[in-house]
Amino acid sequence: MSLLDHLRRRVSSEGPLSVADVMADALTHPRFGYYATRDPFGAAGDFVTAPEVSQMFGELIGLWAAVVWQQMGSPGRVHLVELGPGRGTLMADALRATRSVPGFHAAADLHLVEASRTLREMQDRALSGYAPRWHDDISGVPDGPAIVIANEFFDALPIVQLMRTGAGWHERRLAFDPEGGAPIWTLTPGITPLAALLHPSVLMSARPGEIAEVSPTSLSVADALARRVVREGGAALVIDYGHGESAAGDTLQAVKAHEPVDVLSTLGEADVTAHVDFAALARAVTQAGGVAHGPLPQGVFLSALGIVQRAEALAARATPAQARDIEAAKVRLIDPGEMGTLFKVAAWTGPAASPPPGFEA
Repeated sequence: MSLLDHLRRRVSSEGPLSVADVMADALTHPRFGYYATRDPFGAAGDFVTAPEVSQMFGELIGLWAAVVWQQMGSPGRVHLVELGPGRGTLMADALRATRSVPGFHAAADLHLVEASRTLREMQDRALSGYAPRWHDDISGVPDGPAIVIANEFFDALPIVQLMRTGAGWHERRLAFDPEGGAPIWTLTPGITPLAALLHPSVLMSARPGEIAEVSPTSLSVADALARRVVREGGAALVIDYGHGESAAGDTLQAVKAHEPVDVLSTLGEADVTAHVDFAALARAVTQAGGVAHGPLPQGVFLSALGIVQRAEALAARATPAQARDIEAAKVRLIDPGEMGTLFKVAAWTGPAASPPPGFEA
């Protein structure tokens, strides 16, 4: 039995499935899901994330977290939380870079929010010396002040797609061609109430045939994180690709072997993501009583944290070949033509907190 067989059975019993249901099964189904069945990272995988590009990324994020802890008054206990930690590379680099920060490691309890058992095993190998604890979702992290890191986490959370027609907004759903049996997109016959989640600018500007996206799951996570930092103290750092202003558009995409592929023909075999609507997340944070900082382009943020100086320091101790690799990695992370502009960074805090590093202006 394959993921398509599983989805075909679901459609047969439940009717056409929302894009959110399809994404959830395609990525995290315990038997057929993409993340549950493979290591997708690195040159040998399907895509490369910033922590895999260079150790500098994780090091700077770690130092960011340590400074936030100091801004909090250096509490004796803080939960250091990563959402979707991948192989554990980012957190391993972050913790190595903060060994010399007095009191930080003694105060930090490491918590990893990860659904994939395959990836949990990799994280355990990378971080076993730090006694991590795993959770299926953020609600499992105990009460108390927390510093939360979410790098390329929100892009994989399920979205709902809506299409504007002459009659109004309809939800896009997955069905199967009754003749050939291939998966196809269809629309609900009735108007969907989910259009109420769209930003007014999208509601007014979208033309018939255009698609708009909302992620109720992402909004729920943002609300939970905001309420947590308001109530308990701390901050959340969100790094992902997406747009700073809400807009219509179909951003659902699949990547396999570092190349874009068709979503429907590669379900369960490719990474399926959508661009993050940072503006919608910021509204959810504000409505929960929090403060949304940014988003900033990733290049601007990393430059403010000192990536240029860190690259120079590493290159000074490197061989000529290593120095070239360090320079290439720096460029890939911050150049506008690479990851520097498409990827954005936001931070969420309580109203009494100081602006986190990189967001002071």
